[in-house]
Amino acid sequence: MTQTERLIDYLKVNGSIDPIQAWEQLGIYRLGARVFDAKKKGLNIITERKPVLNRFGESCEVGLYRLV
Repeated sequence: MTQTERLIDYLKVNGSIDPIQAWEQLGIYRLGARVFDAKKKGLNIITERKPVLNRFGESCEVGLYRLV
């Protein structure tokens, strides 16, 4: 199974994913690239912004990819 296939399966069950979840649960480091591949396969995925804290406790944002 490819990373893109794992991502598609995950989105169909969970609806959304962020880079931290992708790394921890799917072993996907370049999530944006795999989302691009999934979109080429016809999935309708939108990108939102999700606020998180970095390792220094500072507020920042990461992409949240949601299956429509």
